[in-house]
Amino acid sequence: MLYTGSTNTTTQVQCLVVPTNPADPLLIHWHKHEANPVLIPPPSILPHDFRDPTTAWTDPSDPSTFLVAIGSKDDSSNRHAGVAYVYATRDFLSYKLLPDVLHRVEGTGMWECIDFFPVSVDGQAGLDTSEKAGERIKHILKASLDDDRHDYYAIGRYDANENKWVPDDAEKDVGIGLRYDWGKFYAAKTFYDHHKRRRVLWGWVGETDSEQTDVSKGWASIMSIPRTILFDSKTGSNLLFWPVEEVNFLRAKSYEFSSIDVLPGSVVPLNMPANAAQIDIEAEFEVEKMAITMAVEADVGYNCSTSNGASGRGLLGPFGLLVLADKDLGEQTATYFYLSVSVDGTTQTHFCQDETRSSRASDIVKRVVGYTVPVLHGEMLTVRILVDHSIVESFAQGGRSAITSRVYPTKAFHSAKVFLFNNATAASVTAKSIKIWEMESTFKQNYEEHAYQFS
Repeated sequence: MLYTGSTNTTTQVQCLVVPTNPADPLLIHWHKHEANPVLIPPPSILPHDFRDPTTAWTDPSDPSTFLVAIGSKDDSSNRHAGVAYVYATRDFLSYKLLPDVLHRVEGTGMWECIDFFPVSVDGQAGLDTSEKAGERIKHILKASLDDDRHDYYAIGRYDANENKWVPDDAEKDVGIGLRYDWGKFYAAKTFYDHHKRRRVLWGWVGETDSEQTDVSKGWASIMSIPRTILFDSKTGSNLLFWPVEEVNFLRAKSYEFSSIDVLPGSVVPLNMPANAAQIDIEAEFEVEKMAITMAVEADVGYNCSTSNGASGRGLLGPFGLLVLADKDLGEQTATYFYLSVSVDGTTQTHFCQDETRSSRASDIVKRVVGYTVPVLHGEMLTVRILVDHSIVESFAQGGRSAITSRVYPTKAFHSAKVFLFNNATAASVTAKSIKIWEMESTFKQNYEEHAYQFS
């Protein structure tokens, strides 16, 4: 395993560790290789701009050679370009820098935590990192931008012979287009699970409260729920992110609701006797079709981040769910949809999360986050929300868009409730189906028992 180290002169270098006991299925113990550091920065970049190697993949022309990408930046001529370099190695001890760069995007700054992997355009299963490029395969290039602390990805084609990756859509290139998650989510990496033929994504979720609070509680930052990644074969333009199926093992008592009409300006409680601070929600919504037909040029310039959030009112939104809410709605985190209609009748769907009333605490960064999500003709609006006391992870339209929020409810922490809401002025919304599960703690799960179930 390669990792980035730092010399006492702040030069970033790549180092190697190997498992102490390769027979250990969990590979718990590791030791550093005596040859460290095995790779130092090329002379063309600053010594502290060289970090985060990718998973290696094999060179199609020489299966005994592995290729590794590493992130950096190029500030020459004030371009502030993000860059991905590729190195070839046979033994992970000696490396050769390949000519040119895998890809670069000007104005995006330092690329951290590069990830590079293939996806099948059929969208049926994950692919091994070393899968050869072909007509039915695209490659994803992802970078974490140090400038704005978000994870961006783009879909494109990889030419191993030329050491080049080219995006399908230059307007959605790395750093200027699609994101893994529109909330508090960074430094994500994937791995390929050979046993279940899936690619699994892990993301780092930092805190949004004060450093003083973090010190007082004795810890800071968590990892997201692991998510599978597939190419969206229906849209052909994005990935799908979805919680791994093992999360379903945590589901306990369930509650089901159906065909609830939520009138404009109304809030509807969902009666759950238990504290709803640790739950899994799946919901389907349908908007009154006549209202969409009658809306012309409705909120065409709508933007989640610059809007009034869930408390704002428009012709066709916002509407959705309030979670981690107290009974008086003094605290609430809103996950919602907002529809805008252009003059030609085209509907654009926005998927947003409003943190501005998530906590009474005053030392917290609270925002409204989100972006548009593709919705195809005939599809209902669907959302899945994972709630766990101080974190909300939401997924729209089967995972076409994801939003993670770190929230810190005070009053609602021990008596959380769930509500439906509709702040649209011109459209009724029907919650066609809502399923809510109480979730058990992962600490109650037995590793060997679940490993047996999946073997």
